[in-house]
Amino acid sequence: MGAVLGVFSLASWVPCLCSGASCLLCSCCPNSKNSTVTRLIYAFILLLGTVVSCIMLSGGMESQLKKIPGFCEGGFKIKVADIMADKDCDVLVGYKAVYRINFALAVFFFVFFLLMLKVKTSKDPRAAVHNGFWFFKIAAIVGIMVGSFYIPGGHFTTAWFAIGMGGAFFFILIQLVLLVDFAHSWNESWVNRMEEGNPRFWYAALLSLTSCFYILSIVFVGLLYTYYTRPDGCTENKFFISINLILCVVVSIISIHPKVQEHQPRSGLLQSSIITLYTMYLTWSAMSNEPDRSCNPTLWSIITHMTAPTLAPGNSTAPVPTSTPPSKSGHFLDTDNFIGLIVFVLCLLYSSIRNSNNSQVSKLTLSGSDSVILGDATTSGAGDEEDGQPRRVVDNEKEGVQYSYSFFHFMLCLASLYIMMTLTSWYSPDAKFQSMTSKWPAVWVKISSSWVCLLLYVWTLVAPLVLTNRDFS
Repeated sequence: MGAVLGVFSLASWVPCLCSGASCLLCSCCPNSKNSTVTRLIYAFILLLGTVVSCIMLSGGMESQLKKIPGFCEGGFKIKVADIMADKDCDVLVGYKAVYRINFALAVFFFVFFLLMLKVKTSKDPRAAVHNGFWFFKIAAIVGIMVGSFYIPGGHFTTAWFAIGMGGAFFFILIQLVLLVDFAHSWNESWVNRMEEGNPRFWYAALLSLTSCFYILSIVFVGLLYTYYTRPDGCTENKFFISINLILCVVVSIISIHPKVQEHQPRSGLLQSSIITLYTMYLTWSAMSNEPDRSCNPTLWSIITHMTAPTLAPGNSTAPVPTSTPPSKSGHFLDTDNFIGLIVFVLCLLYSSIRNSNNSQVSKLTLSGSDSVILGDATTSGAGDEEDGQPRRVVDNEKEGVQYSYSFFHFMLCLASLYIMMTLTSWYSPDAKFQSMTSKWPAVWVKISSSWVCLLLYVWTLVAPLVLTNRDFS
């Protein structure tokens, strides 16, 4: 009898395999919008893939991965900056697994990017595929992952490394767009409260926060000069820090220029302070990938050196230890890569819950003819019923999509490549041979992305002055 009831219970869930997000929410979940819930589910799938990738890097997985037929036969080669080096599978088997997992995620999201081009409303049949069929989509991801583990190494690893570098570069730029959008929204919210009442309090809060970000940036620059440069060397680091510091000062001046303020009265130093801090983070992240270990100490060694005078005054002049390769028993994230993952998670969650109303994200992903910006109220309210039950997910895209489906999937595709490069440390040292694969490509990708980020932010400031025939309000 129990078996029969179990079959009927399972049969009741079969329609949910092809349904939308409402079937995935419990009765205690609050009423939500379909556009938000769908993005959160896709973000959760990507985060779940990140967790699986981290598990693959654990030491206990090496023996299991070696059991895959052909996965470790004859080792494999990695080509970085025209340097070929034989890599022992015991050391990099986890990296190979991370490449395969994120290959599957990138392929899945890229296919959906192509499939969802020009979707304008939820009435489009393709929108049902985007917002539903979750069981089949997860099964497709798992199937691609399993199949990717049987892809031979060699040229695949080399080509996928180049693709990963390019994709990670563009995702860093997307992170900037999200940060600029967050800064603009934050500034606009506080300025509105300042205009509505108690202006002194909100003005003091705005000024304090801006000052805090600039002070942190100045401290950041001082630490970079102290620990990532030497009087007789580290010329590249001196150049990176100095040029980015100068550019951040220029950008801050542009943001408060009278001409810019005339066309964009809501732009100000809060946005510039956040961009300055993010640029300093990118500068540090770039220098932490340098092959020259004397110019690249670990964050933990810097903290140890800073606290050394307190713990042991006699050791205050001891040199800062350089980075050490990960042990063979497991792969560990560098501190900068761990922080990079945190920034990635925050940006991913923000892009999933952000309303599209007049945001920098909507300006990037939507055009006026392709979408209808809807308010909080929709034609089908939270009190609507579906099959006699309260509807927990409201379809708020019947008149127009709230975000570009295709661009959202393209962003997740780039995010999976960014995760791949971050978890593999953009190729960290070989623990067995104690040698370093050239990481200068990663350095230049990150430092050039910081320059492009500053350029993009300047464009958001001066665009209304240049394109006078467009409405940027």
